[in-house]
Amino acid sequence: MAADTGLDVVTGAFGYSGSAIAARLVRAGRRVRTITGHPERAPEDTPIEGRRLAFEDPAGLAESLEGATTLYNTYWVRFEHGGATFDRAVSNSRALFGAAGRAGVQRIVHVSITHPSADSPFGYFRGKALAERALADSGVPHAVVRPAILFGGDGVLINNIAWLLRHLPVFAVGGSGSYRVRPIHVDDLARLCTDLGAATGDVVVDAVGPERPAFVEMVEQIRAAVGSRARIVRVPGPLLEAAAAGLGLAMRDVLLTVDEYRAMARGLADTDGPATGTTRLSRWVTEHADLLGRRYANELGRHFRRTAQ
Repeated sequence: MAADTGLDVVTGAFGYSGSAIAARLVRAGRRVRTITGHPERAPEDTPIEGRRLAFEDPAGLAESLEGATTLYNTYWVRFEHGGATFDRAVSNSRALFGAAGRAGVQRIVHVSITHPSADSPFGYFRGKALAERALADSGVPHAVVRPAILFGGDGVLINNIAWLLRHLPVFAVGGSGSYRVRPIHVDDLARLCTDLGAATGDVVVDAVGPERPAFVEMVEQIRAAVGSRARIVRVPGPLLEAAAAGLGLAMRDVLLTVDEYRAMARGLADTDGPATGTTRLSRWVTEHADLLGRRYANELGRHFRRTAQ
């Protein structure tokens, strides 16, 4: 086994899950480099070295990975927008893993999704399966971490549910709302990733928390925590999809895609496996109720409209 260089690379270390992984590595005394599409977002006095993530430059991509012991990959797209498509994300992932192999990276920890499938009718899940296949084909020892729903930090989903509950008289839940979810705190995900980065052998692990509420139960927990009086109503799936699209236009954002709702309704955000995170969503929501949902988190603004600072 090659010697540990003390350097790790994290894609998107100035973003959401990437920043949690990078912070944990820094606390452990690791040197951290990030390759990111948004190097201008680097905080002042950050100890993290920033390089631009340029998939179209194979030589430069490999150079950005040289000297790294482990690559922690959080790169993906939540929904298609402009040139950012799932097919492009798969191609970019393949280029990244190939560059890691050429650069001599010893291990890759890749963040995927629960229940990926190359036969999935949902582009997100299908693309994630193809990215996992590309990782296996790279020949680099690896760990695949599969979360369903993330919360904590400046996460979008739970915060925006709380924002809607604070501002609307009615909150619509698609179908019965009985489909279950397995949320994991972003810091628990980061711990799992870094633990697997220090391990050996190829492994696939679901990243899921200790609670498994029905979606409607989760919404009720958030409503109670923030003191909302919004009425929770169950509506047919197509009506929810139309309402989410309309609200998205009003907010200049994508609140919930059709595929996201339908995948969740089919149980793809749930697993039967043991918890790999320890933070309980119900407790976290109560502890953070004063701040939860005070500001709307705009996904398009974060990733596509944010200007350099």
